[in-house]
Amino acid sequence: MSNNVLQKIIDKKKLKLEKIKNEISLESINDQIEKNNNFIDFKNKIQNNINNNNLSIIAEIKKASPSAGIIIENYDPLSIAEIYFKNKATCLSILTEEDYFLGKLDHIKKIKQKINLPVLCKDFFIDKFQVKLSKSYGADAILIILAGVNEKIADELYQEAINQKMSVIVEVHTVDEAKKSLKYHDALIGINNRNLKTLETNINTTYDIHDVLVNHNGPLISESGIKSKEDVLKIRNSTKIKTFLIGESILKNLDNNNIFSIL
Repeated sequence: MSNNVLQKIIDKKKLKLEKIKNEISLESINDQIEKNNNFIDFKNKIQNNINNNNLSIIAEIKKASPSAGIIIENYDPLSIAEIYFKNKATCLSILTEEDYFLGKLDHIKKIKQKINLPVLCKDFFIDKFQVKLSKSYGADAILIILAGVNEKIADELYQEAINQKMSVIVEVHTVDEAKKSLKYHDALIGINNRNLKTLETNINTTYDIHDVLVNHNGPLISESGIKSKEDVLKIRNSTKIKTFLIGESILKNLDNNNIFSIL
């Protein structure tokens, strides 16, 4: 198997997805979507902040990652969500990938029953079946990682999410991917400072790619490697980015984190 971490995750996801498709019918997924009444407009909440010149934090909930290993031993996603809600996080990003991030779709369901915040299902989407599946658990937004899928699949995922009235974050890491992302007019575009193939993080990626995306209509997001309030303010002052997806640095210091003071 390739040393490319992203490819390893996707290879495993394909196998897992085949099993899930055999176990869960589209009919039962549609029934569950009909029953859910707690959907929130993820993109709109962020766009309103931008319109009012306010910053947004998409606060991430995850137990582990390939780069950091186990982040939180006694992992309780709901109690983390409650801390984020108290600290006025704009949205939540919930890791649902099971093998490398130790997540579960069920975590979205449990959190959405108690916490009134829009939720991004943070996973590796490779099949439009996953879009409806994530919505059936209460997700308001999905992620399309351009490094992980070809253009045809990216288009299918995007269209399915729009059909489902879900928000979409299209994630890019290179100038070339950024150029490709511009056709997804209704998407939020996330610049991932972490190279998912090598797991190396460089916050300069945001600055390198920002100029390509500056005319995109939707919100731009800087993701990964943001360690402090100062990092956030520096990016805000140097770009048009007002939205930040932050995980490890707040998860490792949940009780006393000054990053939320920017909100």
